[in-house]
Amino acid sequence: MRELFSIVLIGIALSMDTFSLSLGVGMFNVSNKKALKLAFIVGLMHFIMPFLGIILGAQLIKIFEIKYDILLGFILIIISLQMIVDIIRHEEEKFNLSTIGMFLFAFGVSLDSFSLGLGLKAITSNIYLAMGIFAICSASFTFLGVIVGRFANKLLGIYANILGAIILFVLGLMHLI
Repeated sequence: MRELFSIVLIGIALSMDTFSLSLGVGMFNVSNKKALKLAFIVGLMHFIMPFLGIILGAQLIKIFEIKYDILLGFILIIISLQMIVDIIRHEEEKFNLSTIGMFLFAFGVSLDSFSLGLGLKAITSNIYLAMGIFAICSASFTFLGVIVGRFANKLLGIYANILGAIILFVLGLMHLI
């Protein structure tokens, strides 16, 4: 029971950045269908990435010096710049997050679960249960973030769109520093 509680807490912790970034995406009136699709993709990536961390992580770290935060930072800045371009083009009512954009977003926010996969066997022997919990937590927090962000957009209008882009940009810069 203690192990399960620890895994759930880790899943929630892994989902916090996903939630905050989803707030920014939600401020662009992403449809429910796209919000569900984004949540599914993020959840899927949070299931796959720890597994890849277990399998590939040790070898990749030996070969390359990978800085996950820098990659995530660049992805967030690219997404925020796309949002800013949409605002300038007066497309603030519908932020067109493409499937490729969703996968990039999901990849960026699941990099921490990849590194967690390196030590997942030390935390639990039931890695599939852990990966399932990580997927459910991250998908739930992603969807919730988009919905809360959409509510903020209704209250604040264009200012929420600008705020969402700024949040993603600043978070991207923070990961680069």
